[in-house]
Amino acid sequence: MQDRRPIHRIMFVCHGNICRSTMAEFVMKDLVKRAGREADFVIASSATSTEEIGNDTYPGTKRVLADHGVAFAPRAAVQLRAADYDAYDLFVGMDTANIRNMRRMLKGDPQAKVHKLLEFPEGSDADTAADVADPWYTGDFETTYDDVSRGCEALLAWLR
Repeated sequence: MQDRRPIHRIMFVCHGNICRSTMAEFVMKDLVKRAGREADFVIASSATSTEEIGNDTYPGTKRVLADHGVAFAPRAAVQLRAADYDAYDLFVGMDTANIRNMRRMLKGDPQAKVHKLLEFPEGSDADTAADVADPWYTGDFETTYDDVSRGCEALLAWLR
């Protein structure tokens, strides 16, 4: 039997890859698993900066994921690379700065793969959708979780 290629390859992106993008990665993996669609997806996350490269998910993110019963695993933050553009179908950023940096790092977006997470539930676009607040600065991991969950649920519905 021939292995089939996943239908959807998604890269979640934030500034450091230890809070929001990792939260989105694990939330989306949980949603996909509960939907019985794991074979249809490759889900990863990365950073636009180098500040946290090699670091595991931030403790506040781990705590809120555990509080909501979302499984997570040890990981090391990685930086987005231009070569990722050919490897993924969607790049989902968390805020306006992420979108700007992603487009620069990916050398543009000729195939319209770059989106902002909250454009999916809001029905807007990457340039006008609300930002997912960074809990590194706000300390409010619960509000970030709510936004990430809402965005990931809408993204999954959009992909059906």
